[in-house]
Amino acid sequence: MTSKRKFMSPVDVPTIPGTEGWERMYPYYYRFGGDKEKEAYENNRLWYIDGVHYPEPMYPFDLIWDEAWYLSLSQFNTRIYMIPPALGVDHRIVNGYIYISPVGVDDPKEVEERVPLFLERAGYYYENWDELYARWKVKMEKLIEEIDGINFTDLPDVDDPSIVFEGVGLSTGYQMVKDYDHLIDCALRIWQYHMEFLNLGYAAYVTFRDFCQKAFPDIDDSMLTRMVGGVDIILWQPDEQLKKLARAAVELGLSDLFKNGQSPDEILATMEKSEEGKKWLEQFEDSKDPWFYMSSGTGWYHDHYCWLDRLEVPFSAIEGYIIRLEEGKSIERATERIVEERDRIVAEYQGLLQTEEDKKTFDELLAVAQRVYPYVEEHLFYVEHHSHSVFYMKMRQLAQVFVNKGLINDVEDIWYLHRDEVKQALFDLVCTWATGVRPNGVYYWKPEIEWRKGVMEKFREHTPAPALGIPPEVVTEPFTIMLWGVTTERIDAWLDVEEAEDKDRMVGFPGSPGAVEGIARIIRDPVDLAKLEEGEILVAPTTSPSWAPIFDRL
Repeated sequence: MTSKRKFMSPVDVPTIPGTEGWERMYPYYYRFGGDKEKEAYENNRLWYIDGVHYPEPMYPFDLIWDEAWYLSLSQFNTRIYMIPPALGVDHRIVNGYIYISPVGVDDPKEVEERVPLFLERAGYYYENWDELYARWKVKMEKLIEEIDGINFTDLPDVDDPSIVFEGVGLSTGYQMVKDYDHLIDCALRIWQYHMEFLNLGYAAYVTFRDFCQKAFPDIDDSMLTRMVGGVDIILWQPDEQLKKLARAAVELGLSDLFKNGQSPDEILATMEKSEEGKKWLEQFEDSKDPWFYMSSGTGWYHDHYCWLDRLEVPFSAIEGYIIRLEEGKSIERATERIVEERDRIVAEYQGLLQTEEDKKTFDELLAVAQRVYPYVEEHLFYVEHHSHSVFYMKMRQLAQVFVNKGLINDVEDIWYLHRDEVKQALFDLVCTWATGVRPNGVYYWKPEIEWRKGVMEKFREHTPAPALGIPPEVVTEPFTIMLWGVTTERIDAWLDVEEAEDKDRMVGFPGSPGAVEGIARIIRDPVDLAKLEEGEILVAPTTSPSWAPIFDRL
């Protein structure tokens, strides 16, 4: 069906009125079009919005994470692990939204040539997974400490005497530029480490999934997920800390503080006034680092503030757990039941296989999928939550320096500059600090940022096409299907919506099996999660593990 239908050409997408010139907000290599060869390449591919990661328009600075995985995923697929059928993922931006296009290996001979390299390199990781993953955690923890050690403060009127008397020879202005470069390097390194394991983890799961779908044609994806689940991973720890704090509030007689509509700051201030409150605050301090470095969203945007910055999110969850405890309900994770269900499902499906060879293959593929599963889930805490949260805190320090020197009006204005533009503004700042004159950016960035704010507002009001270009007859690329849910059927559904006269309906992915009717609560900002009422249906552009504490209400 899709072979006879197509989406709009990516180079023909019209500019939204009032946003003319928006392209300068992003690097040139993210633009569609250019010369005829490039346009021919782009027009003959399918490009779809990466709504899994970016359901909203992309702020210029937040693009750093997309740039980071643009490089890291592609290099590991194409140049390092040599994944046989899959190369990298190409990226573009139009009208503020990121479109991606996975690049496959078209030549069967090339696929065949890549197989032995993949088996050798990936096999080494699968065989030594536990040891290498333990080393990975240490690398990430050290990298987060490295980021946390970077600090930006105002440039002094008189530089440090050690530069003279200890022969340092490097100014504070130079050090600030160096620190910014260091911070950006750390951000890119985060994602180098991220992709060291991730696609190998997905590849193991995809291989197991392909075997099961051939052996059991009617198997549901949820069954496959249950077969590899049931393990205790650190991603559950932030939620466990909230449960611990809820129990402490009940035991110390502090429950009402969370139920009378006070803000987190008011609750904390009241806690300071009693011995019971101080005991609770001690536990709170113990839980904060690292578990409150949990993004309130997905961690891909600067305004997905972590719990430390937006205590409304975790405190709302604590309130929910307190209410459940006082109602006599359990707030424990049903780990034993999940494990029992996992083992039962595995035994049932293994028993359906007809040959000993198939049973052996099933067991081996399942064992690898279960071994890699913790990383597939846990990396989110280390990367998108903890490291991204600390990184954004450091950028806000630098933004405050910009505010103090008059380059921008507000700390949050810095996100309207791309990372290379921040470097230019910083160099302008230290040069004019050194010279003793007003920064040139004072006249340049403030009106530019105001214009960009208006552009972003128009981007948000716009409903972009779900895809552009020409879809394949059949979607076969495994990561496209598994990670983004882009299937042949999904593309047909998008085309149906694009061609329909009545576009007043919502299309998306169900998060739970079955059907239900009820009141839908649309959540666009994680702060609004506190508004969810018991029994409502959550509708959101995307969800996050950090929302787990509120799922019991749904």
